Amino acid sequence: MAENELDQELVQRVQQGDSAAFDVLVRRHQHRILALVGRYVADRSECQDVAQEAFVRAWRAIGSFRGDSQFHTWLHRIAVNTAKNHLVSQGRRPPGADIDVADAEHFDGALRMRDNDTPERELARQQVEHTVLRVIGALPAELREAITLREAEGLGYQEIAERMDCPVGTVRSRIFRAREAIDAALEPLLDGGDRQVH
Repeated sequence: MAENELDQELVQRVQQGDSAAFDVLVRRHQHRILALVGRYVADRSECQDVAQEAFVRAWRAIGSFRGDSQFHTWLHRIAVNTAKNHLVSQGRRPPGADIDVADAEHFDGALRMRDNDTPERELARQQVEHTVLRVIGALPAELREAITLREAEGLGYQEIAERMDCPVGTVRSRIFRAREAIDAALEPLLDGGDRQVH
């Protein structure tokens, strides 16, 4: 069963009153959501609290989820809004650019670097974040659109090909080139002690 189909089945079970199915959804998505929230909230324990709050909000709202978008896309939006609301409530400014799922998953090595925080590691994490945002912003429009449709909106290659009016092979090539550009920019930052997380 495809990942999205499994999510959909679990959501339906939750909507029918099976709370255990929601626990499964949390386990399936918690790493992704932690990585995403971590791009907004630097403190690890604070990040975990915000991610937990995002899942609480998802639990309360899941009855209204109709499957118009994929579950992980819906959950991603809730997590981003929860993180932004948290920052505003703390009197802090949210980042100007939203973080998409691709960034959060592809570079959650930055999150793992936080396991034993030191000022040096914190600086390295910030450098990774700035580099990712800079590279994505500098990508040619067709590469940026392809990777965003794939990772943020969760579209399949065929759907992206139809949306962008190009062959599937071109879509795969664009997504590969976008990830390659980001990897190349990150390689010097992740060289050395943290190379294995890349």
